[in-house]
Amino acid sequence: MQQQSKILLESDTNELEIVEFRIDEVDWNGNVIPCYYGVNVAKVREIIRLPTMSRVVNAKPGVEGMIKLRDKVITIINLAMVLNKTTGDLVADRVVVLEFNNLMVGVLVHSVSRIYRISWKNVEPPASTVHSDQVTGLVKMDNRIILVLDFEKIVAELCSESALKPLDDLLLARAIANPERAERTILVVDDSAFIRKTLCSSLRSAGYIVVEAENGAEAWKIIQNTVEKAAHEGVPFTNFINMLITDVEMPQMDGLHLTSLVRKDDSLKDLPLAIFSSLASDDNKRKWIGLGASCILTKPDLPRLVEVVDELTA
Repeated sequence: MQQQSKILLESDTNELEIVEFRIDEVDWNGNVIPCYYGVNVAKVREIIRLPTMSRVVNAKPGVEGMIKLRDKVITIINLAMVLNKTTGDLVADRVVVLEFNNLMVGVLVHSVSRIYRISWKNVEPPASTVHSDQVTGLVKMDNRIILVLDFEKIVAELCSESALKPLDDLLLARAIANPERAERTILVVDDSAFIRKTLCSSLRSAGYIVVEAENGAEAWKIIQNTVEKAAHEGVPFTNFINMLITDVEMPQMDGLHLTSLVRKDDSLKDLPLAIFSSLASDDNKRKWIGLGASCILTKPDLPRLVEVVDELTA
């Protein structure tokens, strides 16, 4: 599982592997309604049966308890409660152990099906449906729809230590001191509205002009249109966009494929490009730099976001 996911994360395949699992519902008549969800296999550490669990004092709704997994104590999230599901007597006794942003958590599910390898082109952005703020993509299978969940948002709302936080007052006051930012435009690409808002708020508060895109395909259209505009006016691309910050996991086109397309265009070869991802292990950082990223950013780097953008756009 881990080896295959590493291959996808280091290459320009525009593919991902998802682990499909179920969190079923019970209707008013007691009938079980199967509900299918997915998570990028790169975030999955392992899948286990629920062991003995300890309760957490004054826990937020949705935090079921804690378990000891070898040498670590990890938080267990009741995903059915987080998604406001009516589950009746159904028992969630499987734990999908996730690891990202240097944090390990477990989520309770009813069952785990299998791993699917699919193209990001087959992952659609979520429509305006229930829980759409917790869903980053829809995968249409032959007889069902798999919802890809935004675990960064879900976990951040329940575990304060994992939350993304905008610049604090001291950093913001220091950041605003540079008036040159008002002449620089940053393109921020992320399918998670939660993460995109956090990044954009920090940059706008510091004085930057920010353009947003929800996935790589939308960003690439913006970039292509800007390339044409710059060529027509006979000016550099950076007269319009000074830096690109992109996520990796996104519907339609992922950030690695976007990075590859950017670096294959001679007019964009010098464009500063940062990858912001919860999957940024040391190994992946090295490979993504090799793919053309100027730098790699993770959650702990957020307080330095403006400083990094200042350096790369100077």
